[in-house]
Amino acid sequence: MASPTTLPYRFFDLEVLRTERISPAMVRVTFGGKELRDVVAGGRDQRFKLFLPQPGQDAPVLPAARDETWFTEWRAQDPAVRAFMRTYTVRDMRYGPDEMDVDFAVHGDADGHGGPATNWAQAARPGDAVTVLAPVVEDNGGVDFQPPADTDWVLIAADETALPAVAGILAWLPAGTPAKVWIEVPHAEDVQDLPTDAAAEITWLVRGAAEPVLSAVRAADLPAGKPYAWLAGESGTVRGLRRHLVNDRCLDRRTVTFTGYWRRGATEEDLLAELS
Repeated sequence: MASPTTLPYRFFDLEVLRTERISPAMVRVTFGGKELRDVVAGGRDQRFKLFLPQPGQDAPVLPAARDETWFTEWRAQDPAVRAFMRTYTVRDMRYGPDEMDVDFAVHGDADGHGGPATNWAQAARPGDAVTVLAPVVEDNGGVDFQPPADTDWVLIAADETALPAVAGILAWLPAGTPAKVWIEVPHAEDVQDLPTDAAAEITWLVRGAAEPVLSAVRAADLPAGKPYAWLAGESGTVRGLRRHLVNDRCLDRRTVTFTGYWRRGATEEDLLAELS
């Protein structure tokens, strides 16, 4: 009799250890938990699911099942009661003590005028409870940045919602890897130091004070050789970038990884409802 397949992800109950406002548009929340040592992140743009409590709840409400049926059961719960679910990037993992940093791109203000994740992150305090569905093996399917072995240089274009993933990718890139990077942020104070051993040329685009990322990439002189492109941020902009690179720059579509982290005018609940 065959043994059951081991899932690459597992649920973890965590709590907030501390928070830090690292820029006007970014809040870093550090989580801890007694089983956090079992999380095995693959680096780069490693994603996981974060479950947040509804206002007035002490902890997120989730189905009892914590196996492959969880999503169906979560969808069946009352939307006014079930936990908010969001997808985030592991910004950093540390062991001994075991801690996980997650950077939240926040919109609105601290008085409840943003979305559920923005409101939660800006109000988070030590001891607040969350649940995550996080990887327990390195090859877990949650890493999209996968450059082919014959890649000569890397192109990265993103907005602030993908900034934690860009930071992880730049930290992971092998020393000397040529990289052209464009990052669009709301404020000049949102510019961060992004340590990397890659030969990275990073261009920061402040929204309203510079050309947006799509225009900047269109106007750029790109290196010769075989590129690998990674695009993430607002879905309309990401689609425009991909069309430009494939149709105008003649990049092989198989070497362009693109992800819409959000869609203008739509909440994550709207996007989930479209799957029904």
